[in-house]
Amino acid sequence: MLKTEFDGKKLRLLVDGTELLSTPFISAIRHEKTYTSKRGTVKESIVELEHARLSDIERINDSTFLMSGDGHSLRMEVRECDLGCELFFEGEEGWAYGFSIPAIEGEAVFGGGEQYRKTNLRGERIMNFVSEHITARTLLEKVILPEKRYREKDAGSIGSYSPMPVFVTDKGRLFYFDTPSDGISVFGKHDYRFEFDSCPRSLMLLRAGGYDTLMRALARKNPPKMYLPDWCLDGMIIAVQGGTDKVISKAFTMLDAGAKISAVWSQDWCGENRTVMGKQVWWNYEYDSRLYHDLPEAVKRLESRGVRFLAYLNPYLVKGSRMYTECAEKGWLIRNKDGSIAHMKSTTFDAGMLDLTDPEAVRFIKEVLIKKNMLDIGIKGWMADFGEYLPTDCVLHDGDPAELHNLWPVMWARINREAVEEYGDKDVMFFTRSGYLGEQCYAPIMWNGDQHTDLTKDYGMPCVMPATFSLGFSGVPLVHSDIGGFFSIGKLKRSDELFIRWMEMNTFSPLMKSHESIRPWANSQFDDPAVLPHTVRLTGVHAALRPYIEHCIEKAAEGIPVMKPDFWNAVDYSACRDEYSYFFGDDMYVCPVIEKSAAERTVHLPEGEWTGFWDGKAYKGDSKYTVRAPLGRIPVFYRSESSFRELFRAAAGINKD
Repeated sequence: MLKTEFDGKKLRLLVDGTELLSTPFISAIRHEKTYTSKRGTVKESIVELEHARLSDIERINDSTFLMSGDGHSLRMEVRECDLGCELFFEGEEGWAYGFSIPAIEGEAVFGGGEQYRKTNLRGERIMNFVSEHITARTLLEKVILPEKRYREKDAGSIGSYSPMPVFVTDKGRLFYFDTPSDGISVFGKHDYRFEFDSCPRSLMLLRAGGYDTLMRALARKNPPKMYLPDWCLDGMIIAVQGGTDKVISKAFTMLDAGAKISAVWSQDWCGENRTVMGKQVWWNYEYDSRLYHDLPEAVKRLESRGVRFLAYLNPYLVKGSRMYTECAEKGWLIRNKDGSIAHMKSTTFDAGMLDLTDPEAVRFIKEVLIKKNMLDIGIKGWMADFGEYLPTDCVLHDGDPAELHNLWPVMWARINREAVEEYGDKDVMFFTRSGYLGEQCYAPIMWNGDQHTDLTKDYGMPCVMPATFSLGFSGVPLVHSDIGGFFSIGKLKRSDELFIRWMEMNTFSPLMKSHESIRPWANSQFDDPAVLPHTVRLTGVHAALRPYIEHCIEKAAEGIPVMKPDFWNAVDYSACRDEYSYFFGDDMYVCPVIEKSAAERTVHLPEGEWTGFWDGKAYKGDSKYTVRAPLGRIPVFYRSESSFRELFRAAAGINKD
């Protein structure tokens, strides 16, 4: 129960006797901010002009207070909610606002949307601005420098496709700022400081004893409407490009080899765009009849053997394409202040951005790009890419781009979701990489964006785990990654070993989906001779786990992440023994192999009684083991008394050597 204590000078908010917050904790700030953006990567420069600490407080009625200081004032209303309270603010336009919340000694902090470098954000400075995750500099460093001289980047220097001002601590606290605004969060020794360019609508403060309880409360704020159609769990979605004949040949060859294939994903369905970086997509969203001849008929042939066809879509149109010209003539592309079209740069080419605030542009996206050009010919899903490149100084049909920048990927996901629901085919899905608050209400599932094709912890395969955990703590429970990663340049390319290790990990995830990478010819693929036997075997395991994965997805509807860090049940970060192992649902524990040429893996099992997935041996929890980890045999364990134990035993026996 919430209790409000006010003695005329100080306000304290308590839940069941425990203090949530006390005044003063808000400052009003006037500053000048400039942005420097290149290919979606943003840097900002801030000069503070005025700072007003709102230390005086006046009670207006039982729940409303006026906070003031240095000639500035803010109105705050306190409302009780499950597990705590929500504070609603009315500030002054043109001002930024800072919030200070006392830290607790030894407390760890998680969330903040998708954070790739580490799960515990204590001691970090996090930017609340949707931006490109990958930078050209890190790619060039990996090409130029010897492998041992590359220095992995720290958390504060890595951007996020999906930042969110939602944070959970291992002392049972949750902070949720409802704001679209750019800002920063600094988790210092004595306090946590949050600053936003405009006044947040509200701040929700919750306190509970377990993460499941907090996530269920967060789900009531933004209900997750994430899902996967049944066919997604029938095996692996294989990335294949190159045209109709190649796609059908590869899909049928894999089926004949015994692999479980649920779909083919052909991102070049609308055309190939060769650049100095490699093979990219011609962003003109109608099927390329030269490359994909008779695509509607090909889609039917694939479906006759249980394989769906997936495509690619983003809210940009490549300059010079037919659709770019059409939309430019109709005024549906975002403009600069001088009236010219605002172009975004992707590697070496320019593209115009569809204006998501223009009802006619939105109608075009839904009715033509999605319903007519994809759904009508039988396409069952697509990558709904990008969303994070909106300039803050462009001209929109409606609204301020600076205020809409963070919301843009959510608007993009909503348009895709509305088109699917309007069409009425429940077998259709799409996946997004960018997001912000409320993304989980529209995206069926998120993916972790573009990783490097290596094992570095800042941009390679290992960064998938902290990113997934952080999204889970932020209220996004259904996430997956692209098997093998995407970015490859020069000597940076994936080996058979890396592809197999990544595929092992994604076998024990909600969705098993590969990517050819930006240079398919230079990187290992699912059907390469050394990889194929593992693809056949592991796709069989994933398909056999379908009832368990369905159970995990059902819990995701409550806000419980499908993939969780090892300290989840302990609710104490000091219990963390392995930053890169995870609970898959409640009953499985997975330990990805993230060291090159490793043949074994040190495993720290959480509390409980465990059984080895592959060997059937009994293992004691809260113990450390060194286990064999040959290629194709990722260390995996399940709870010995799990109600799914017979399913796990059967799944491990699929195509057993």
